Amino acid sequence: MTRLVFQYAVLRAVPRVERGEFANVGVLLYCQDADVLQARVHVDADRLRALHPDADVASLQELLAGVERVCAGEGPAGGSGLGQRFRWLTSPRSTVLQTGAAHSGFTADPVAELDRLFAALVR
Repeated sequence: MTRLVFQYAVLRAVPRVERGEFANVGVLLYCQDADVLQARVHVDADRLRALHPDADVASLQELLAGVERVCAGEGPAGGSGLGQRFRWLTSPRSTVLQTGAAHSGFTADPVAELDRLFAALVR
C-alpha cells in the first residue's frame, strides 16, 4: 500500500476577532503526490451565533465558497500550483475566516482522509 504525504489545516470562523473565539467550519487538505487540493466546509449557524449573536453567516458562507473555488483552480489564484494555493489559503489572517496551523501525515487515500478529518474536526 502506497502511503502519501499530505498536509491539512482547519478553517475557523472567528466572528469577533478581538475575542479570539472560533468555531471550526472546514478542513483544507493538500497532497502533492496525488495532485489533490480540496476543502470540506460546513457552517453550524447555531454554534457560530453562540459565539456572537450577530454573526454574519451568509458572508462567512460566501468566503468559504471562495476557498472552495481557489481549491478548484478558479479565479485569480487558480493559475498557480496546488502547493502555492494551499500556502496562500493557510497564510495567517486577522479576519473572520482564519486557518489553524498546517499539520502533516501519511495516507493511502487523500480524499478519504479529508472526509475523516472533516468528520472528526468540524462535524
